Amino acid sequence: MKFWYVYKSYALKVGKPIPDWRKTLSSLTGIPQKDLLQAQIAKQSLDARHRIHPKWLFQIEFSTQNELEQPLPKGVTQIEGSVYEVQKPAALAIASPQTQKRAIVVGTGPAGLFAALALGEAGVKTTVIERGKPVETRMKDIGLLRGRGILNSESNVCFGEGGAGTYTDGKLYTRVKHPFLSWVMTKLVEFGGPERILYDAHPHLGTDKLVRIIVNMRNYLQEIGVNIHFQTRIDEILVHKGRACGVRTSSGLQMEAESIVLAIGHSARETLEHLHSIGVAMSFKDFSLGVRVEHPQELINKSQYGRYARIAELGAAEYRLAYQAPDPHLGKRGVYSFCMCPGGFVVPTPTEPGRMAINGMSNANRSTPFANSGIVVQVTKNDLLLNGYEDHPLMGIQFQRELEERTFKATEMSYASPAMRITDFINRKEPKSLAPTRFRPKAEPYPLTGVLPPWITDPLRAGLSHFGKKIKGYASSEGNLFGIESRTSSPVRLERSENLQSISLAGLFPVGEGAGYAGGIVSAAIDGLKAARQIISPE
Repeated sequence: MKFWYVYKSYALKVGKPIPDWRKTLSSLTGIPQKDLLQAQIAKQSLDARHRIHPKWLFQIEFSTQNELEQPLPKGVTQIEGSVYEVQKPAALAIASPQTQKRAIVVGTGPAGLFAALALGEAGVKTTVIERGKPVETRMKDIGLLRGRGILNSESNVCFGEGGAGTYTDGKLYTRVKHPFLSWVMTKLVEFGGPERILYDAHPHLGTDKLVRIIVNMRNYLQEIGVNIHFQTRIDEILVHKGRACGVRTSSGLQMEAESIVLAIGHSARETLEHLHSIGVAMSFKDFSLGVRVEHPQELINKSQYGRYARIAELGAAEYRLAYQAPDPHLGKRGVYSFCMCPGGFVVPTPTEPGRMAINGMSNANRSTPFANSGIVVQVTKNDLLLNGYEDHPLMGIQFQRELEERTFKATEMSYASPAMRITDFINRKEPKSLAPTRFRPKAEPYPLTGVLPPWITDPLRAGLSHFGKKIKGYASSEGNLFGIESRTSSPVRLERSENLQSISLAGLFPVGEGAGYAGGIVSAAIDGLKAARQIISPE
């Protein structure tokens, strides 16, 4: 038996070699080195405050054969176990296979994949249905959109294996505290993620790492008997005696199951319209919308790291920004950064012909010379009612679509982005040129006031001006704004009960971002696992 402990505070200047942790801990705690079985990083974060040399802050876990005597050495706390050795949660560990149960999982984003993982390992006869293509083929379709402006409405940045999160920075940080969290992170490592995500205070994967993980996860699911159907869209939820009992697909195929996990993502608008038509309970959900900003990464590095910006070990700097802009209706309207991508790309993310949207992504090494982030504005139900929209659960989608159509028409080109320098936007000037950018297929100077309403652009101006005071050069002519960032989250919530089933249709489990219950890769994965638990062992 091992006993586990953590030493909670060790600082090391960036650039210094990682020490022998057993030797270092022995020196810090007085515990003989021979008594330390293992010693490794449990958590790592960066202290890069200005005017001091940047430091790595470590928590170091270690194990001993015998329990340490009380009182414990200063700075040492006993813990239950290692962050590297996480057991499957008891709620998902089933003694006997659930072979009499059948489940359909719709969608292969993190919520769908992790629901399928738990169900498949529990022996539930599981079928996964994905409207898009496998991730390898999907990449080719995204390349056609970025390279030649050709949209495949069923295979793009939002639709396809891995979901929309595959083409982001791959951030894994979450505020959600749940027993499934550690297991999700451990599985990501088992499927090919770097071990670092287990202890990094702000872990990320990047698109290239996510693609490898998704392929490995798919292969494992198929090995344990999960059936996966690609290029298969759900056109109808089948209902019998008030309970979901199966689905009918775009090819006319009918599948039956006692449980349906609906992990459709935030852009499956036709599916949401179908659900509304059959009476599935849903409501409008506040969301956000705005633009994507891009700066030279060097500008962000200098602001965040100061004179230490050239230390390669620090990597590309990140930021998080928020501002409460004065507003005649709300009093204060939130303006904030979203999905910040250091060393990344701005990418087109439309899913419907004649409509344009954008987002950002990074690879694991975050190595491009540009940093980008969504800068988005709070949108409430009352905003839309005041602007003439009919009170309806799907009115947020209507608003998104109208702005995306304006954005597409603005450039009169196939999925080019209307864009302008930040200074032109703040000073209300007609854009004549853009700062250097790698956006593809193309960015065209265009006043973003032509696609976004004043109650969005006015808070954006105030927010960007404020952010310029926080990050030197942020509100300068070196940065561009691209239109529009409209898919930050779902504008719809599918109402569900405590057992995660729809309150209006038993057997239907709405999960993840598309259902309005998650806001990132990890929180969506946890939500999918929660639904799987209810199917495996109903509470």
